[in-house]
Amino acid sequence: MRILVAGGAGYVGSVLVPMLLERGYEVDVLDLLWFGNHLPKDVKVLQKDILDLCEADLDGYEQVLFLAGLSNDPMAEFSPSQNFVFNAASPTYLAYIAKRAGVKRYIYGNSCSVYGYTTNELYDETSPTISNYPYGISKLQGEYGVLKLMDDSFSVISLRKGTICGYSPRMRLDLVINTMFKSALSLNRITVNNPAIWRPILDIRDAAYAYIRSIEANMNLGGVYNIASGNYTVGEIADSVLAGIREYLAVNPELEIKHITDFRNYKVSIKKAEEVLSFKPMFAIPDTIKQLVDNLDCFNDFDNSNYFNIEIFKKAN
Repeated sequence: MRILVAGGAGYVGSVLVPMLLERGYEVDVLDLLWFGNHLPKDVKVLQKDILDLCEADLDGYEQVLFLAGLSNDPMAEFSPSQNFVFNAASPTYLAYIAKRAGVKRYIYGNSCSVYGYTTNELYDETSPTISNYPYGISKLQGEYGVLKLMDDSFSVISLRKGTICGYSPRMRLDLVINTMFKSALSLNRITVNNPAIWRPILDIRDAAYAYIRSIEANMNLGGVYNIASGNYTVGEIADSVLAGIREYLAVNPELEIKHITDFRNYKVSIKKAEEVLSFKPMFAIPDTIKQLVDNLDCFNDFDNSNYFNIEIFKKAN
């Protein structure tokens, strides 16, 4: 099977693409390479903007994955206009020409950020999407656009993913567990702005397996699926990071607890993904911390701007 991964040279793609190759898939990557290329040398990479593609570029692919776009709130708020182009228009256009080119399945990388703020409810895929921030709004618009193209001959799957964390060859240190890990080692302190708010956390290996489960699902399946390794309060996340660092690195950073209001608070049910896609998370926070420790030598230059998406985005603009 031939697969095209848009944004495949990024944080998730740099883990997912080698896994797909190991399973015998023929994988090509479409990426602007803002963050470099950390993929295996034999992977074909087309450095091109999605909106410059035509149907002929997608000939012969059976499935297309959209991992591209702007990846977090700081990038979206830095350039709201580009945010809506990259996260709403681009995935919809790519799905449109993919369908016209005869692609059978389109998998859209969405975010649980679309849920915005909840009280103390476990949200499933039918729950209200009430994000008031550019990033969450644009991701929901992208999802809406691609799902409108779904029919009996064109399967569309949208994965609403939790906050991804863990090690990747294209490393990021601007994600909650990764950020706490970095701060603990570089500042000897973990700062928690609000210990009470909830986040669905997703180990990057579980994220990759979610895409694999989607690729290998029956072709008559489609729709929206929440994907997470588990739901945790930010205070609980900090405690787990602290415990892991104490155990594996014999470092004892301090905790700085604040109580700053945060309007992003949500936890999600993954029951649908478990029952329909057979997605079953394998990694909890201690596993993520152990993976970071095991690969620490690969990213211990904590001031490297390449590890922070907003810094690279500013340079590119």
